[in-house]
Amino acid sequence: MTILDTSAIEPLHIDVVSDVMCPWCFIGKRRLEKALAEIDDITVRVVWRPYQLDPTLPSDGKDRQQYLTEKFGGPEQAAKIYERIRAAGDEEEIPFAFEKITRSPNTLNAHRLIRWAAIEGQQDALVERLFQLYFVEGANLTDPAVLVAAAADAGLDPAMIERLLASDADLAETEAEIVHAQAIGVQGVPCFILENKYAVSGAQPADVLVTAIRQVAAEKAGTATPPQA
Repeated sequence: MTILDTSAIEPLHIDVVSDVMCPWCFIGKRRLEKALAEIDDITVRVVWRPYQLDPTLPSDGKDRQQYLTEKFGGPEQAAKIYERIRAAGDEEEIPFAFEKITRSPNTLNAHRLIRWAAIEGQQDALVERLFQLYFVEGANLTDPAVLVAAAADAGLDPAMIERLLASDADLAETEAEIVHAQAIGVQGVPCFILENKYAVSGAQPADVLVTAIRQVAAEKAGTATPPQA
């Protein structure tokens, strides 16, 4: 394997467009982590960007059974769809507990929280905690108390987060980011955008992400032809 000399190169930038109510985004996070573990010769900066799978959900969410009925025709049909997700989760050691989820959330406030965590350098820790809360513990991500506790778990100041959540701070900016993602062609998540130019869509296997990252890093270093977007 050729080792790139990246000492004089800015970190390779990856925007992960994601929604914390998306199980494939949780799986995609695990696969990205595997990919990054394989390329320790390349410095990468990961930033989590907002997306809403269902922006029509009320601000306080919707009863999970009602949501499944409206979206899939009922919990039985949803269970069939989730079988594949559970299998993929098992491969990534994610113990999905969909049966614990009682409320499908509007995730706008969760995305505001992720935005603030970036300022403190705690984005990854917060995104991980939110995924765990929703998919493993069945927590209600529209509950401000849950979000404040998640922030504290990730190393943020809970009192500050409580004040920010009670305001409209960064609400318009977060919504604008979601609109921007749609405008540049993001139609599903997760979507990994490398160096603001190349997109890898879906929870791709780690080896696919490794190949894309290495190709873009080589281009950045001026040693290779860029990949197809």
